[in-house]
Amino acid sequence: MKAVVVFAMALAAGAASLAQEQPDPKLTEVWEPVPPVVTPGEGALPPSDAVVLFDGKSLSQWQSVRGGEARWKVSDGCITVDTGKGDIQTKQGFGSCQLHIEFRCPAKVVGESQGRGNSGIFLQGQYELQVLDSYNNKTYSNGMVGSIYKQHIPLANAARKPGDWQTYDVVYAAPKFKGDGTVLSPAFVTVLHNGVLVLNHVEIKGGTAYRGQPKYAKHPDKAPLRLQDHRNPVGYRNIWIREL
Repeated sequence: MKAVVVFAMALAAGAASLAQEQPDPKLTEVWEPVPPVVTPGEGALPPSDAVVLFDGKSLSQWQSVRGGEARWKVSDGCITVDTGKGDIQTKQGFGSCQLHIEFRCPAKVVGESQGRGNSGIFLQGQYELQVLDSYNNKTYSNGMVGSIYKQHIPLANAARKPGDWQTYDVVYAAPKFKGDGTVLSPAFVTVLHNGVLVLNHVEIKGGTAYRGQPKYAKHPDKAPLRLQDHRNPVGYRNIWIREL
């Protein structure tokens, strides 16, 4: 009986000692800052703090890269590339951001490889997230839909059929430059294509180049989002962006 009492006393002493060694959980509670309230969008609606870049009605947020008004077609709630009219870009500049954009490659299949449903989304006007009809369409892997053009191959081909609407959800960290123009930190991007992760925090190597290797050139902290006229009537809709 005496041994049992001694054992119980030892357990109690050990528990008390352990309790004394454990830090107060309140020491690791962080109460400030309090994150701002953002109301999520219902269905296709954007969240409450998003900048809506296309409301389905007008191109008032856009302009031609050549100067003047954006001259793409607006009908049935979407923008369609008016081939030969040139790229368009936002009037407002953006840096690090969350971007949602929907696109549709033409239902009528014309051409193959890079000649089929080709367009592009240029983050800060420099770094191209490829838009292409990659549904049963063979091309070079670092130029297919979901790629950072000629830099990163997507993890999967999540393309829908021609004529179907598709989604990109992008988280983009803008590059930072030193005063002399050299890179302090490169850009990074994560992309979900139709809800499928295709680029997982990949490093952007520089501005998009068709020939040769990509290189960085210093640009403003905020620069326009650009959509490419690649002579294919690709459609866009439901475009919104959240500055980070």
